[in-house]
Amino acid sequence: MVGLEISEQLRRLEIPGRVTFMEGNGGLPKIEVNTEHSSAEIYLHGAHVTDFQKKGEAPLLFTSQFSRFTPTQPIRGGVPVIFPWFGPREGEPTHGFARAVSWDLHEAVTLPEGGVTLRFHLPELAESAVWPPFSANYVVTFTDTLSMELLITNTSADEVFSFETCLHSYFFVGDINEISIVGLKGAGYLDKTDHFAPKTESGESIRIASEVDRIFLDTTAPVEIHDRKLQRKIRIDKIGSASTVIWNPGVGKSQQMPDFGNEEYKQMICVESGNVGRNRVALPPGRTAVLKVTFSSARL
Repeated sequence: MVGLEISEQLRRLEIPGRVTFMEGNGGLPKIEVNTEHSSAEIYLHGAHVTDFQKKGEAPLLFTSQFSRFTPTQPIRGGVPVIFPWFGPREGEPTHGFARAVSWDLHEAVTLPEGGVTLRFHLPELAESAVWPPFSANYVVTFTDTLSMELLITNTSADEVFSFETCLHSYFFVGDINEISIVGLKGAGYLDKTDHFAPKTESGESIRIASEVDRIFLDTTAPVEIHDRKLQRKIRIDKIGSASTVIWNPGVGKSQQMPDFGNEEYKQMICVESGNVGRNRVALPPGRTAVLKVTFSSARL
């Protein structure tokens, strides 16, 4: 069994009481993390964080009960790693190949304050051959916050590497009708529900009443989700990101998605951080681009 074989190779990275390897859904290898302040799970498939929960709080992340846990498909929910392109691409999988392949874990360490850091590396792939040579590393740190750092290095001698990145985070909310999203006033966006029409966010906060799919460009600001039902505020801080994407499929699109429940749109919102569209990265040879996102939560 592939999952068991991989876990045997990783056994030496286990940390008793902190980092445990096990078989997850669909037989995919999963890492369970326990810290002084939180618990979490992350799959090697896509280096995909599927759960993070502070002690005494509701889960921070949403993962669909209908997600397909298979080696060839991305997991629906949590924090998919989007690279090297965002959205559809003719003849290719949506949102790139990084979220649907197994990453290598090469380090697990505990932190003095009781947290855990995991370091992943994207192995060489046939899909990478058409791109300039690069390396991709992903560092995930679990404390009372969840921090993720995607590092892309252009290892080419003379080619500029142009790509898109996004940490496509799905957040768990008490009721989609009872949340507001703050921090994007004045930012320009493309409205995918209106043929990518360019618009500007004029309100202090965004409320969700139907399908929402907005690509905010040229914004580095932190964003907050205010959840009146759970009495919780989630804050998304980001470094090295010029784009923020807000997405909720609404009732109609939910019914068209085979790996998503018809009613699940009521308990999730995507607030994604990255560099997409005209904010894509053009990385000179020998340079590294860093996208770092930190999620924290507090009482509202």
